[in-house]
Amino acid sequence: MKKKILFGMDIGGTNTVYGLVDENGMLIDHSGFKTNKKPQIDAYVKIIVEELTAMYKKYSADYELVGIGIGAPNGNYFTGSIKLPPNIPWIKDLNLVRELKKYFDVPIVLTNDANAMAYGEMIFGAAKGAKDIIVITLGTGLGSGIIVNGKIVYGYEGIAGELGHVCVVPYGRHCACGKDGCLETYASASGIKRTVFQLIAEHDGKSVFNKITFDRLTSKMISEAALDGDKIAFEAFEYTGNLLGLALANASLITQPEVIVLLGGLAKAGDLIFRPTIKSFEEYLLPLYRNKIKIIASTLKNDSAAIMGAAALVWNEMDRK
Repeated sequence: MKKKILFGMDIGGTNTVYGLVDENGMLIDHSGFKTNKKPQIDAYVKIIVEELTAMYKKYSADYELVGIGIGAPNGNYFTGSIKLPPNIPWIKDLNLVRELKKYFDVPIVLTNDANAMAYGEMIFGAAKGAKDIIVITLGTGLGSGIIVNGKIVYGYEGIAGELGHVCVVPYGRHCACGKDGCLETYASASGIKRTVFQLIAEHDGKSVFNKITFDRLTSKMISEAALDGDKIAFEAFEYTGNLLGLALANASLITQPEVIVLLGGLAKAGDLIFRPTIKSFEEYLLPLYRNKIKIIASTLKNDSAAIMGAAALVWNEMDRK
């Protein structure tokens, strides 16, 4: 009897990655290609079909393909469409579920990438066993997935849960979404870079960043400088953590999660970001909620987390049905 297996796929602005995952969360194989390799809808779908078909063919003697899970920016669970995703300007409205069903006779589920990561943490990762979870991806931007009683909060149109665009500083920094003061403009890799340059301008203090351009600066450089005692870098993490803790406290008052999971490049800073975030989080919570909600780091491997998240989306869907 063949073992069950499915594809998990994550569509990013730079890369599209995919892999075969079994029921136990074992990544059997994975690969990827440049999302902009052929920036046209038909050509892009053709590449996906060819890549998935070729990979599954290698394992079809022992495994039965039972589903495909997809995480994508602005992916809509209800419609199966990706609409106007940031960083992929040539995709206006792609119903990827409908297109792939022409080639694969299995259940295909699509949602936004942050929601997929939330399922990954619940099924395979740090929040395994929990049913009320908030997952925050601190990457170039800030993604979020909210799970209540084991189910993603989608909202009536399928696009709910955008904590990155909660306003934390009225009339604050301009965001790519068109609003001002969004959490994403502060608590993200790009946001902490903006904070560093803001602090340098305000304090006119000595810093290792004084002669580094914005484009060259990375969140990893800021982490290293903070650990080396750079005051500007350290203060940047304090400021970032304070605003992130505030936003998470407000979100927690609505959903009361058991656990909040942080992942992504900025989360790799460890205690530099976790300590001020947790401190702020506890301060802004109602006393009734304090010391009951854990904020922890992801346990999924960075190179496969997105794939595992997309796969967990389908396993969860199949289990629920």
